[in-house]
Amino acid sequence: MIRLVAAQIVKGYYAGPALRDCSFSFDEIGTYALMGPNGSGKSTFLRICALIEDPDGGGVEFYSGGERLEKNSELKRRITLVLPRVGAFNDSVFRNVAYGLKIRKVKQERIAEQVDKTLEAVGLAHKKDQNALTLSSGETQRLGIARAMVIEPEILFLDEPTASIDEENTGIVEGIILSLKREARTTIIITTHDRDQAARIADQVLMMQDGRIVLQK
Repeated sequence: MIRLVAAQIVKGYYAGPALRDCSFSFDEIGTYALMGPNGSGKSTFLRICALIEDPDGGGVEFYSGGERLEKNSELKRRITLVLPRVGAFNDSVFRNVAYGLKIRKVKQERIAEQVDKTLEAVGLAHKKDQNALTLSSGETQRLGIARAMVIEPEILFLDEPTASIDEENTGIVEGIILSLKREARTTIIITTHDRDQAARIADQVLMMQDGRIVLQK
């Protein structure tokens, strides 16, 4: 497994500071929920941990087997972030999900096996030949999660994955997260405003306020 250590992260934008001395160690495989009001720094913290943004101060480190990992392309292939509004390519659902495996030069037969299994897991197997641009918003969100899952990341970051989808798709997404949790192979770090959702899916809940993690439970 990969351990993620965030230490004294500081980040500011034109409108003001987003993170102030924000620290936490994700030491165990499990599901972590970041909660807090708008502007508390949840999404910024997630993007920095996912190596999408650089902090102004402090930093994140990754460890495996006691050794610090270089933050290079190899590491970035082992972690992935799903944003709140997922985009889709003008192609079939199957090819959308297969894309990450193709650029990793995975063999075609392995791609077919992995994609079919992943589409089954997210409830989109029956739409694999459909153009991805015709999916509903909830289905598109599940497509984005499938694209992340298919590469079997060791850390999966989910930024508000159910923020703009209906109740049915929210339930399906939560089921996907719980299924990954039971497999105990992936560390999942999710941002959410929903306390009930956090209670349903998370092993640990981290409360953020004014750019800091102020409570862990």
